[in-house]
Amino acid sequence: MFVRNLNDCKVITAIDGTILRELLNPLRDGTDLKLRYSIAHASIPVGEASFPHRLTKASEVYYILQGKGVMHIDGETHEVHSGSLIYVPPMATQHLENTGEELITFLCIVDPYWQPEDEELVGDQYE
Repeated sequence: MFVRNLNDCKVITAIDGTILRELLNPLRDGTDLKLRYSIAHASIPVGEASFPHRLTKASEVYYILQGKGVMHIDGETHEVHSGSLIYVPPMATQHLENTGEELITFLCIVDPYWQPEDEELVGDQYE
């Protein structure tokens, strides 16, 4: 049985500036997990945004747990809030801005599972 508590996960700052706790990744959590995907708990402080980035091999799903913001995917924008689910296809340029008055928290589900070398920042300042 595999059980993990969010509070037991190491806090990291991702390449896009998002504060993450990786809840589940078969790459790091043992070979007995027969999964293609990974799940991370993420947050962005009030008034801040993640940097524009893309996943080169994976699709991603965001599920907003708390807060509100604006999701940007390949030039399109959409307001999101608690309960919103967003699909991000592979190679799509994306970022999320927190436009609310509280921390925005969300789950990131990545398929196939997230690997740091598959993520890159995009934009003039990064290319």
